[in-house]
Amino acid sequence: MQSDVLVIGSGIAGLSFALKVSSFCSVTLITKKERMDTATNLAQGGIAAVLSKGDNSAFHVQDTLVSGDGLCDEEVVRLVVENGERRVRELIDLGVRFQQGKNGEEFDLGMEGGHSHRRVAHAFDLTGHEIERALLEKISQRSNVEVLENHLAIDLLIASKAPDKDDSAGGDRCIGAYVLNRMTGEVETRLSKATVLCTGGCGKVYLYTTNPDIATGDGVAMAYRAGAQVGNLEFIQFHPTCFYNPKINNFLVSEAVRGEGGVLVNSRGEAYMRKHDERGDLATRDAVARGIDAEMKTSGAD
Repeated sequence: MQSDVLVIGSGIAGLSFALKVSSFCSVTLITKKERMDTATNLAQGGIAAVLSKGDNSAFHVQDTLVSGDGLCDEEVVRLVVENGERRVRELIDLGVRFQQGKNGEEFDLGMEGGHSHRRVAHAFDLTGHEIERALLEKISQRSNVEVLENHLAIDLLIASKAPDKDDSAGGDRCIGAYVLNRMTGEVETRLSKATVLCTGGCGKVYLYTTNPDIATGDGVAMAYRAGAQVGNLEFIQFHPTCFYNPKINNFLVSEAVRGEGGVLVNSRGEAYMRKHDERGDLATRDAVARGIDAEMKTSGAD
C-alpha cells in the first residue's frame, strides 16, 4: 500500500494540500472518521482578509500584532495578511460560495474581536461546512486521490525502525504510517515518499473545551513519538463563549454574534467588558476570556 504522498486529516489543511499536490503525484488521504467529521466542517464565523476599499494590509497587520501581544513573528504576519485575498479568491475558484452584501457587494463582511474593520468573509454561519463541501467535491474529481474513511493513524513509520530491511536504509526519514482500519480492525502499513500531518488541534485533552471530540492531538503525539521537537504547547486557544448545558456537549457561540452587536452580561444582567478592556465586547478572545473569568469569580456565578 504505497502512494507518493500520505495526507493524514480531511479538514481544510489536508484537503487543500491534497488538491495542490495531486496535480503532479498520487495521494492517499486518510481520516479517522467520516470525511466530513472535521473541525473545519463545524467552523462558523469566516475568514479574515482585506476585501474592502476602506481596509488595507497595514491595518490588518497592526490588528494582528496587537492581538498577538508581542508574540507574533511580524514577517509571518505580513506574509499571511498579504496573501489573504488571494487565498479567499482561490477558494471561490474552487467553488466556495461566500455570502454577498445586501446592496450587491461581493462580500457581506462580518466584524469580529480584535479587528478594526469589517473583513470576515463568511457563508452565513456555515462557512466551514461550505469550504469542506467545495474541497471534497474537487477531491472527488481527482482519480489519483484515494480517500480512506475510518482509518486512524497510529504512528509514523520511521525508516530506521522499519521491519523491512529494504525500507530501513533511509535513516530517520518518515516513510509512511501505521494505520488502524476501523472497519476491519487490522493495522495497515501505508508507505509514502512524503507524509503530511493535517490532524488539527488537541483541545479534547482538556475537560472543558468547545473543540469537537475528534480534536485529540493525534498528529502532535505521533510526531513527538517519532522524535520531532514539539514547542509552544501552551498556546491552546479556548473559545470564550459557548452554550453550556451540563447534560449535553457544549457548543460554541460564534464571535460573529458579538460582531453584530451581542453584549456579554453578568448574572445581574450588567454589561461588563468595558471594565476589562477598552474594546469592550469586541476585544480579542484572550481578553474576553479573562473578563468572563473575573466576573464569575467576583460574582460567585458558575
